[in-house]
Amino acid sequence: MKLSLTPLLLSLFLLLISSLSQLQGLTPKCDDDDNNHHTSTLKVFHIFSPCSPFKPQTPISWEQTILQLQAKDQKRMEYLSSLVATRSVVPIASGRQITQSPTYIVRAKIGTPKQTLLMAMDTSNDVAWVPCSGCLGCSSSTAFAPSKSTTFRGVRCGASQCKQVPNPKCGGSACTFNLTYGSSSVAASLVQDTVTLATDPIPAYTFGCIRKATGSSVPPQGLLGLGRGPLSLLSQTQKLYQSTFSYCLPSFKALNFSGSLRLGPVAQPKRIKFTPLLRNPRRSSLYYVNLVAIRVGRRIVDIPPPALAFNPTTGAGTIFDSGTVFTRLVEPAYIAVRNEFRRRVGRKIAVTTLGGFDTCYTVPIVAPTITFMFSGMNVTLPTDNILIHSTAGGITCLAMAAAPDNVNSVLNVIANMQQQNHRVLFDVPNSRLGVAREPCT
Repeated sequence: MKLSLTPLLLSLFLLLISSLSQLQGLTPKCDDDDNNHHTSTLKVFHIFSPCSPFKPQTPISWEQTILQLQAKDQKRMEYLSSLVATRSVVPIASGRQITQSPTYIVRAKIGTPKQTLLMAMDTSNDVAWVPCSGCLGCSSSTAFAPSKSTTFRGVRCGASQCKQVPNPKCGGSACTFNLTYGSSSVAASLVQDTVTLATDPIPAYTFGCIRKATGSSVPPQGLLGLGRGPLSLLSQTQKLYQSTFSYCLPSFKALNFSGSLRLGPVAQPKRIKFTPLLRNPRRSSLYYVNLVAIRVGRRIVDIPPPALAFNPTTGAGTIFDSGTVFTRLVEPAYIAVRNEFRRRVGRKIAVTTLGGFDTCYTVPIVAPTITFMFSGMNVTLPTDNILIHSTAGGITCLAMAAAPDNVNSVLNVIANMQQQNHRVLFDVPNSRLGVAREPCT
């Protein structure tokens, strides 16, 4: 049975935003009040937040938005698969990644005096970059103005940082680089300036200053990379944050759509279970973990061991990623989870499809929990983390899918919908990742 999308007039945007109308009299707090509760803490906003200038200006239908998010995930999976498929140096920016729309954004202040910019939070990239004033093809409303900062300076060609960008070129003595992706391209300068996160000033932070962008795929906001490469936030702030951070991603239903990014070991949760972080020398930036089994309800499903095994040569394994929306599992693992999920819901209840989701229902269901079983840590997901549904309850889908078969399908990705309302702690010095339930507000 294939679902007709025509009757579904509710938008996912309304699903994300309609909680505002359901909670009449309450308005979201969009003021710049990072660091209210803990030191070195930034607010995290969903891209559809009422506080985001990048939210859709015109509401679109729920099914259209679902399909758009799936298309975003498809490109994201292509990008992640490209990382594990080839050997490469860690770039300041990736031609593929630079075209991706973000899911979660944070505020950063750049320069002296400070200019506030919004940057996409990305755990699978090392880059920091922002569009700069005068950029051809960039959004002028979100650009950084270097001429207004007294601490701004370019990176010289002979600097070690210049060797860490793709296709470096020298315009005079300045380090520049170019990126291309399909019909889109970016020209940027490698620069340094003071970046302030919450109340923490970071002098001489190295990032890309976008000077020219062509094509329709380049997003208007900057990018803050939380990977482990030499130009990442962790590497440039080792003394300040000791390569430790955590985040709590807000639910789509949260009124303020705000969670938190907590930098450094201070104020991190004490009661939290950990699993070891694994390293892939082909792409050391990615946060690999050892997923050993998946339980649906009380039953551990039968998954062929190679579908979950970590293999640094092929890039196979499981990563946590903040930029993918819906968890993707390699096909044998997904089929095993999906079939047991369907069995638990009830074989007599008709299953339909919506875009890339193949386990949807048009009647109310009682869904089983899904537990990801990692080495040393189990994470049991409640229904809010595994189901998507319209506000009217017209359709409900299992919010997971098989990895696309047109890419290097060896990577399992624990995505941001499944991470929502959890504190995810990245403790790089101790090579471990922790997860604990936490309401993100």
